Amino acid sequence: MNQRLASVPRRLRVVVAAAIFIPCGMGFMSARAQQSNPVLQKPMPKDADPDWDVATVKPTSPDDTRGQHINMDGRRVLLLGTTVEQFLLLGYGVQKSQLADLPDWTKTQKWDVSGIPTVDGTPSLQQVMALIRKILPERFGMKLHHEQREQSVFALTVAKNGPIMTENTSDPHGWMQQNNREANGRHTEMLKNTSMQELALILQFHVDRPVVDQTNLKGRYDFNLTWTVDDAPAPADDAPPALVTAIQEQIGLKLSKAKAPVDTLVIDTVSKPDSN
Repeated sequence: MNQRLASVPRRLRVVVAAAIFIPCGMGFMSARAQQSNPVLQKPMPKDADPDWDVATVKPTSPDDTRGQHINMDGRRVLLLGTTVEQFLLLGYGVQKSQLADLPDWTKTQKWDVSGIPTVDGTPSLQQVMALIRKILPERFGMKLHHEQREQSVFALTVAKNGPIMTENTSDPHGWMQQNNREANGRHTEMLKNTSMQELALILQFHVDRPVVDQTNLKGRYDFNLTWTVDDAPAPADDAPPALVTAIQEQIGLKLSKAKAPVDTLVIDTVSKPDSN
């Protein structure tokens, strides 16, 4: 069975429904997954740090018009139609402004990666991100270093009247449960057992700058968030507000423009992979 795990988010438009994964029975899949008589694998152990047991990397066919997406086919992870720049955005959960010294070809040449992880089970979002980070040095010879550089960000803080979310104490070390849908210009995130750091990562795929968690909320929460996307057609009278307003009205948090030191990935070396 082939499972669509993720496809590129709106603002990066290089994506993950987040890569944004949602729990579906066992494991994580995209809300747009197409299934037929699904036989879902159990999720990878949460503390697993998978690497690639075997992987092939090939240029994407110029005739392939499906765009960037991430699939699961049994145990096989498929990262398809993806540039090196997009691998960095997805693997590190960063914005383009957090990448430095990338050669031009890394922004245009698309690649297909097909491989089997060293750990059984369906990977979480964080585990897919780890696999993406590992393919870069292993097959693209990438070396990079991190620098803190001040830039424009969105600071995620608690609004004046406090958070409007239900604290979830059922499983402090458990999985975030995520479901999302988008139709008629409306995007909805339905989140359970979610930390503020996880929320900041999700939001980052829908805005144009890094999101920095400054809520000081240490728990995990259940909440829904619905907003009108930026490029929606003429909104109906009952259309939800834009994202920044929705966050404040619906969950009692606030997104504010600010300047802050942000982790920046500076690329020292990267090369096209050898033929498989």
